[in-house]
Amino acid sequence: MQKVIKGKVYVLGDNIDTDQIIPAEHLVYSLSDPEEAKKYGHFALSGVPPAKAGLPQGNIPFIQGDANTSEFSIIVGGSNFGCGSSREHAPFALQMAGVKVVVAESYARIFYRNSVDGGFIVPLESVGKINEHFRTGNEVEVDIEHRKITNLTDGKSFELKHPGDVLPIIEAGGLFEYARTSGMIG
Repeated sequence: MQKVIKGKVYVLGDNIDTDQIIPAEHLVYSLSDPEEAKKYGHFALSGVPPAKAGLPQGNIPFIQGDANTSEFSIIVGGSNFGCGSSREHAPFALQMAGVKVVVAESYARIFYRNSVDGGFIVPLESVGKINEHFRTGNEVEVDIEHRKITNLTDGKSFELKHPGDVLPIIEAGGLFEYARTSGMIG
């Protein structure tokens, strides 16, 4: 896993739920079939209402046209990111869309656990509300090791909370791979 992730940011507000991350009508595709799995990337964040997308600058599509991946590899959100149902499809969809890291003020527990357990994306928490300091499309750098996110567009940096013991699990590709590689299971 990269310790420093640079890319364009997609900014969201509070209470982005799993039905907004991947609407239920798109859960018909196979997670294990590589061609069908691409559809999860295509439909990622397609359920976010225009009023919540691109906070505060309006409606900017996360996925352009028929693409399966987004130009945005970093998401900055508000509080309670990933609330709603417990579907593991939500962090998987973000991963398939090319998202490497989500920085939010807080997470719904199940989304956070699904992100880590599946090794899909790095969920980091900000110290305080920071999504109002970014605009969708800003160039951003997330330094996981030094626990900070920097808006390269204006040079402002913000502190991130320590990720705890989850990074080795994500680096291994999920909880079961971590257990295998660390000798916990055969």
